[in-house]
Amino acid sequence: MRKTVLITGACVNTGVAIVQKFAAEGYDVVFTGRSQATVSEMEKSYRAQYPDVHIRGYALHSLNEDGSVNEQAVEELFEKLDQDNISIQVLVLNAADQGLNMKIFENPLQDFQRVLNTNVSWNFCLCQAAALRMKEQGGGSIVFINSNTAYRSIPDRIAYVTSKGAQLGMMRALALDLGKYNIRVNAVLPGMIKTNRWDQNPEFYANVPSRFTPLGDVAVGADIADAVWYFAESARNTTGAELVVDGGNTIQLYPQIPENK
Repeated sequence: MRKTVLITGACVNTGVAIVQKFAAEGYDVVFTGRSQATVSEMEKSYRAQYPDVHIRGYALHSLNEDGSVNEQAVEELFEKLDQDNISIQVLVLNAADQGLNMKIFENPLQDFQRVLNTNVSWNFCLCQAAALRMKEQGGGSIVFINSNTAYRSIPDRIAYVTSKGAQLGMMRALALDLGKYNIRVNAVLPGMIKTNRWDQNPEFYANVPSRFTPLGDVAVGADIADAVWYFAESARNTTGAELVVDGGNTIQLYPQIPENK
């Protein structure tokens, strides 16, 4: 029987690379995005790239208008999958609120809570729904796309950094509670990734300290996808683990910037 992966936030950047990795390896793919128009466009694109793979996209909003977690959307998504006899073997939690430019003395609590609700509480809802079904089918794998900022803070991103630390705590707790059902829960911790922001702002990224890694390079989406694939397919006896993909940035006290920079 073919396996199916559910990937959130899979219309841009790293999410696209994760879809491509699993589709190329023969998985059927269910993916989500925020915009129905974008989801439809990407669904068409993915199907053209992988005609032998069953690919379905769903527009899914993490929060309601009042900022509360959109539990109903998660329930409806999994009900649709159940009705279509689609079982999820792997859940990849890639979607996130980046919480950019959050000022401690300027942003209200509502902004802080929005990021935590998306990155922590909403992901819990997805894990709960997926794990319930994985339990019934004898096991599965859940992979969080986390961040090395869970350990190393960056300016004006307090909600994002907080959410990533909380997400790791949730990952470990889920791994403990779900292990007896043969459900493995792990996390990939990227550092800087060459996304569309990298392409759109080359002057900034030419000199940003995070680009000066011990390996001398910054990850691309495929590097993150390979780490996710490891947890999904090769790490049979691994759960509650973290795999850092940041060129070695986390191991250095400060970046070694060449003198000519």
